[in-house]
Amino acid sequence: MKIAVSACLLGENCKYNGGNNYSETTAEFLKGHEVIAVCPEVMGGLPTPRESSEIVNGVVRHRDGSSVDAEFRRGAESALQKVIDSGAELVILQSRSPSCGVKSVYDGTFTGTLIPGRGVFAQMLVERGIKVTDVAELSKTTATTEK
Repeated sequence: MKIAVSACLLGENCKYNGGNNYSETTAEFLKGHEVIAVCPEVMGGLPTPRESSEIVNGVVRHRDGSSVDAEFRRGAESALQKVIDSGAELVILQSRSPSCGVKSVYDGTFTGTLIPGRGVFAQMLVERGIKVTDVAELSKTTATTEK
């Protein structure tokens, strides 16, 4: 099976702060599968590191109010096309991200408050009928399966 994955979960230093979200659970889950790494934010032309962003009234913005919505959407479109072209059957995404959040995102106040919702890329995947899972859900599924 081909599986697309948020590149930060694979250890790529593409997070806004220059780090990554390496996930051993994801690495184990991916064994024996073809892996397609994507980072919509980098694919949209944003640098690493970069200012943190949140979705504010439907627009991706930095804390100072400046919009990076065009970059996020351009990157999400590029990542979506890569997923489609690869034939990936599942996409594993980083939790809470304004690009990749599957079930929740930060509320746009930059206070760490989560609300139900999806990131820009996750929303595009769902609209295209592509199966997505949040890495946190993958961890729960794997933990349950391993017992």
